[in-house]
Amino acid sequence: MGKKWKPELLILALALLLAGMGLGERGVVSADGPAEIGTEKPLIALTFDDGPRRSTTEALLDGLAERGVKATFFLVGEMIPGCEDLIERMDREGHQIGTHSYDHVRLIGLNAADFARQVDRTEALLTEIVGHGGFVLRPPYGMIDKGVEKRSNSALILWSIDPEDWNDKHADRIVEHIVSQAKDGDVILLHDIYPTSVDAALRVVDALHQKGFLFVTVEELALQRHVELKAGETYRSFYP
Repeated sequence: MGKKWKPELLILALALLLAGMGLGERGVVSADGPAEIGTEKPLIALTFDDGPRRSTTEALLDGLAERGVKATFFLVGEMIPGCEDLIERMDREGHQIGTHSYDHVRLIGLNAADFARQVDRTEALLTEIVGHGGFVLRPPYGMIDKGVEKRSNSALILWSIDPEDWNDKHADRIVEHIVSQAKDGDVILLHDIYPTSVDAALRVVDALHQKGFLFVTVEELALQRHVELKAGETYRSFYP
């Protein structure tokens, strides 16, 4: 008769076999970035400009944490002092951090020195706080010219859904605009400096979760769609 295996040994052997085959994993982890998500569900990236602002960004981070959602934050350099702990929290909780200039000025037409004062200066502040680089850039007002493309050492991230939450600060309208337009691969633009935008963002998350969407960072969305983010190139969405 063959040797009988104890149940616990059978379980261990099966676990080792699955691990060797790469099964049971949520995704494939890259040494240089996030994991591939490995899902057929629609993916969408929630992004926030112009922060951080303690009164609103902290509430937003709390709400995202409760929902297990990661977002991408494009930060303004002059807003960083006094909010270092919020930025550390963003990084620690898996959110992506990007730059949005130092003074929220148009980057088009700037010479190399002025561009560095706006972008490189902000990147240096963020690197000092989180201990690493690799920040994508969202030029203020979405304005890009050949000089911006040439001088940027990172990808330029724009958006495909813009509810203009800064305009009337009407949460119901913002939610309806986003939820009615949301598609797999979209990048949503919001601002985490208005209480109405924070409220709308969390309501959007709840509504789109009900529709089966998963929220990911811009970096994760690009990875899932097998898009290599290249310095100086512009990205507005990542459709299948």
